[in-house]
Amino acid sequence: MNFQFKYRKYAEALYEALCGDAFYITMEASVHGRGPAKEAMLKYMEFSMGEGEKYGELYMPAGHDYGVSIWAKPLSREWEARKNHEKKRFLRDEMGEKSLETYEAIVGFMSAQAEALVDQKAWYLSILGVLPGFQGRGLGPGLIQNVLKKTDALGVSTYLETFTPRNIPFYQRLGYREARFVDEPETGSGYCLMIREPSPPDRG
Repeated sequence: MNFQFKYRKYAEALYEALCGDAFYITMEASVHGRGPAKEAMLKYMEFSMGEGEKYGELYMPAGHDYGVSIWAKPLSREWEARKNHEKKRFLRDEMGEKSLETYEAIVGFMSAQAEALVDQKAWYLSILGVLPGFQGRGLGPGLIQNVLKKTDALGVSTYLETFTPRNIPFYQRLGYREARFVDEPETGSGYCLMIREPSPPDRG
């Protein structure tokens, strides 16, 4: 696969923002025989942005490069199968078989935990990252609120998982509630599943 970057500066921003997250630490450690692990993770971030753009929602604030949010939407069985095939091919080709196995183990476990708690029509906040140099300035909500306005208008909930406890209050301020704390075996770390119900329309 001749991998091409379209959003490299955003991929680098996401890598810097998320390099302390247990999921990404574990994925980077799984890279084998595909060149530098960091470069493989930059490709992972780039692929994830393209995946959001094609199958979900990719939000980048116009005129700014401080961060990005990537969302997954419910898909038909055909499109979900196509998305999964593309993801597996990317992981195998660009990161190696071990990375594919690691990804499937983590995501399979986490999906099973969410299945009983999350509405099938919910949108999923897959990745959110603010470049470290911009953190602490109150910019994070701007990467989410525009999408939440869409989901509110559609009357659908959204959910996310975070391995970083200090992020929980941030999401709570945006209307998310803690639904479940889970210990994930592959990473050896705990995470919080959070859900946000759609806000009722503002009737003035």
